[in-house]
Amino acid sequence: MLFGMLERGEPIEAVVYLDAGEWEFPQMAAHIAKVEARIAPIPLVRLHPRKPFTWYMLHKEVRPRGGGDVRFVGWGWPSPLRRWCTREKTGQIDKFSRSIGTDVVQAIGFAADEARRTDSANMVKRADKVRFPLIEWDMTEADALAYCRSLGFDWGGLYEVFPRVSCFCCPLQSLGELRKLRRHFPDLWARMLTWESQMNGRAWDDRRFHHSRTVHDLEAKFAEEDRQIALPLGAGVAQPLLAGEART
Repeated sequence: MLFGMLERGEPIEAVVYLDAGEWEFPQMAAHIAKVEARIAPIPLVRLHPRKPFTWYMLHKEVRPRGGGDVRFVGWGWPSPLRRWCTREKTGQIDKFSRSIGTDVVQAIGFAADEARRTDSANMVKRADKVRFPLIEWDMTEADALAYCRSLGFDWGGLYEVFPRVSCFCCPLQSLGELRKLRRHFPDLWARMLTWESQMNGRAWDDRRFHHSRTVHDLEAKFAEEDRQIALPLGAGVAQPLLAGEART
């Protein structure tokens, strides 16, 4: 989206990147620096959540509205109905936009094959303050990825593994993506297990990581899959498909 706008001579006040800190893939720092060098002198503004996401997840004291005793500590993992991390991201970006002026329009990178995302109540409410250049150009996610690769961007190989890249610990990923995360980035997977172990032993159903599973549940599931794949043929156990990454 950014480089398509530049090619078309569109005015850009600033490029905004919300740095999710320790939730980011390490490769993203080099990628953002590469983008920054290519767009100079247009400023690339790095925004940050008010507090680290891990603090909200593990340490935030949550009280009833209007005050009162602490109900629990830490919001836990985000979920489709409780995307507190997304609210923090968009809140900081909106705050920065207001600091520039009241007539600022945000260009958002929704692609043509995900136009449904523009139908959300929040997007409809802000229709005069947002636009979606990729949709205007009928550019799909695959088109956008191919275009960026033609410009020399490779994200440190992340798109060779994953179909899309966001926070590595996002619970909205498919099981196949989580398998790949554990296989290719075991240090990041171990970090997720550590964070979950620090959640004061909570296991509320609505705060589990992926549907009804915790990260530890998934670790046991994936470890058992690995064990079965490693069994010699004829061991009396049905062999799972080796293409297990494609399963959901």
